[in-house]
Amino acid sequence: MKTKEIIKRAGELARPFRISKGKDFRLKDVDPNDTLEFTKEADKPRAKEVLTMGVKALAELQDKLYAQDKWAMLLIFQAMDAAGKDGAIKHVMSGVNPQGCQVYSFKSPSAEDLDHDYLWRCMKYLPNRGQIGIFNRSYYEEVLVVRVHPEFLAKQKLPPTLVGKNIWEERFEDIRNFEQYLARNGVVVRKFFLHVSRKEQKRRFLDRIDDPLKNWKFSSNDAAERDFWDDYMQAYEQMIQETATKAAPWYVVPADNKWFTRVVVAAAVIETLDSLDLTYPEVDQGKLNELAAAKKKLLSK
Repeated sequence: MKTKEIIKRAGELARPFRISKGKDFRLKDVDPNDTLEFTKEADKPRAKEVLTMGVKALAELQDKLYAQDKWAMLLIFQAMDAAGKDGAIKHVMSGVNPQGCQVYSFKSPSAEDLDHDYLWRCMKYLPNRGQIGIFNRSYYEEVLVVRVHPEFLAKQKLPPTLVGKNIWEERFEDIRNFEQYLARNGVVVRKFFLHVSRKEQKRRFLDRIDDPLKNWKFSSNDAAERDFWDDYMQAYEQMIQETATKAAPWYVVPADNKWFTRVVVAAAVIETLDSLDLTYPEVDQGKLNELAAAKKKLLSK
């Protein structure tokens, strides 16, 4: 399959899961087990082959992004535990030049983080022009885990007068404005919610407990958070409703089948990079003369 065909196919795979206007979005309309026209048994190997070709196409596009040095891309991944964020990032970006890609994982805020506004720690790691930046979790935790656990909000040292009943709507507004600002400055923002079912999450947790090689992945807190599942789903739904825009759309990606999740994520990244009309820089006549002189010198020895 040629690169042009891969890019065309990428658009077909990614578009069903892209949310650019969040007003009418409902999480219940997305089946975590969906695989479009792929059937799990017959098409799983084919999907892996498609991913391999997609990774190659992505590498070509990323090389142009790096060489052109005008655009930057920020990919944000949000999900419940065990949804497959790490695996998706690892497999999709496996062919990308490490010089042109930065991955940052955001854990609980540090004491230094809490002495700043909630966007501060993420703003420090925005990608340079020509690079792809990946946030494994992000400032969106501020309208997810902090909303589900209000005790975390109390630790943020905000003046009491600023913690009102509209704080979440205010944060959604801040985020929309921030992402619009990035878009206007050449930072292309694409956001992925990997939507795993409660049943599949349970299966993966048990697998981590039963497999000694995966024990390190499991934390007792992971299981404890399952008690708040409905609260999280409600928070995710409103997050997408309030922050899905044309400039920074969400992709709500079914995550019960990792092989399919990775194909969709790769497709979305490929389609987006292709939309930027990336090209290698053209050199002027002076540079061409310089290259010709250098070649002549090299051939003479």
